[in-house]
Amino acid sequence: MMENDNGPVSETSLSGIPLLLRGKVRDVYDLGDFLLIVATDRISAFDFVLPTPIPDKGRILTRLSVFWFDYLKDMVSNHIVETDVEKFGGFVKDAAYAKTIADNRKMLKDRSMLVKKARSVKIECVVRGYLAGSGWEEYGRQGTVCGIRLPEGLAESEKLEEPIFTPATKSKMGMHDINITEEQMIDNIGGETGKILKETSLELYVKASRFAFERGIIIADTKFEFGICEGKIILIDEILTPDSSRFWDEKKYAPGKPQDSYDKQFVRDYLTSIGWNRQPPAPNLPADVVEKTRQKYLEAERRITGI
Repeated sequence: MMENDNGPVSETSLSGIPLLLRGKVRDVYDLGDFLLIVATDRISAFDFVLPTPIPDKGRILTRLSVFWFDYLKDMVSNHIVETDVEKFGGFVKDAAYAKTIADNRKMLKDRSMLVKKARSVKIECVVRGYLAGSGWEEYGRQGTVCGIRLPEGLAESEKLEEPIFTPATKSKMGMHDINITEEQMIDNIGGETGKILKETSLELYVKASRFAFERGIIIADTKFEFGICEGKIILIDEILTPDSSRFWDEKKYAPGKPQDSYDKQFVRDYLTSIGWNRQPPAPNLPADVVEKTRQKYLEAERRITGI
């Protein structure tokens, strides 16, 4: 899918429309009744936004999220109102906002979602089907993952007997996630909400991971975010992308070591190889790392969506 015709988008500026948030990847604008979420081509690693964008990354993330939101909509509602930028104007009451969107439609195409406003539930709903990342690190220290005791003798990247729900919360600075126990989650949001989030997250992971596995991709773990809209719990943000999940090549999978992935682990590995001390300023990425990363994201999209 070769499509980058107007250069990477590192940052957006929609004149006259209030910017609510500029996150690591997404810029969020307030349109009054709705929000406009724009996925840029920024990439982060080790809690730093890198100075070098990955062309088309925002489009890939958005298209994958839209695909999964649609595939899983019978299980749980989501925040999407419209994804076709040509139709956004029909939902925007402010004529100036609508004109700004129309003027920027080429940039916004495929990388933006018009969504419902929802009150975010301040829990990162992580589901792990394999032992990797911070889960593997904790298991190596104490035989647990987020307080869940696992069998002894598991190898790195090994498939767990059953997927586990391991919630997290944002640090006070908001830059990275902090693993918490299920009991801590319940203390934060209550037992009933916690139960719904856990059950829903596990069900979503099982259905999505089966679908992806049939297409040659293992979803080792993933993160869901939920919000409350009109009294109902709905899916928000992005879902099941290479930014929010570990995607592994099923044919190359071999437990006992780190896996070949379709996510930004490739970038992390490069930064580690050059000895970056994870202090500012973050280094630029060379052209070959940028292109290989882009190809990994495109391949994940191609396999999952079949496009």
